[in-house]
Amino acid sequence: MIDVVPGGLLPEGLTPEVLALVLLAALAAGWIDAVVGGGGLLQLPALLLVPGISPVQALATNKLASIFGTTTSAVTYHRRVHPDLRTALPMAGIALACSFAGASVAAALPASVFKPVIVVALVAIAAFTVLRPALGEVTALRHSGRRHHGVAAATGAAIGFYDGILGPGTGSFLVFALVSLLGYDFLHASAKAKIVNVATNLGALLFFVPYGAVFWGLGLLLGAANTLGAYLGARTATARGSRFIRVVFLVVVTALIGRVGWDVWTENVRPILG
Repeated sequence: MIDVVPGGLLPEGLTPEVLALVLLAALAAGWIDAVVGGGGLLQLPALLLVPGISPVQALATNKLASIFGTTTSAVTYHRRVHPDLRTALPMAGIALACSFAGASVAAALPASVFKPVIVVALVAIAAFTVLRPALGEVTALRHSGRRHHGVAAATGAAIGFYDGILGPGTGSFLVFALVSLLGYDFLHASAKAKIVNVATNLGALLFFVPYGAVFWGLGLLLGAANTLGAYLGARTATARGSRFIRVVFLVVVTALIGRVGWDVWTENVRPILG
């Protein structure tokens, strides 16, 4: 059973200065998420700076804010890129259910258990992308028929569960999986990833909301900033294309390696050495 203090509208210790900081982080996070995912790298740590907010409340409020941004970017991509919904929608449905399951596990297991594995995965993803410069330039599907949808479903299940249990880098993992496992170019992979990311955010919220873990006022304010950033990011990505998205992808993955790697050092390694 998850143990949280009800969130309410705004944290009692929230000051105008901290609110301005988290709103700026949400705006930037919306842009990053819309282009290639990984906005949680900014938004979630910024929320943890709010006095009096618990990690679970920060995660839940982050999901509320993020669902506005991912929905905005999903709609923008759909209008401009017209992604294949026959793949994206079933993948999103499975991801939603698995995100709910992941959120329930998050209440029982510390994030430090998973972070070393995430760092290794991110390093491998970055190396694979750098060593294959043509990866994701054009769509060349690797599977067809049932096998295509089976791989998409497995991807949605695994990454949906991860988003519920922890979250940072979910969009980047989705984009990389759609490019490397299914064969989409970076632009169409980002378009589909946004649809799936809406579902993973919703799945986690369906778990957190009944426990009162969301600060609704703060989440809606961040959601407005996230929406603006997402709209601008999606328009930038669709105008600049797959090569631009690939560059941003590598920058975000590198930043994620640094951020999660630091957590692994402080939570797992330094206590042993010290």
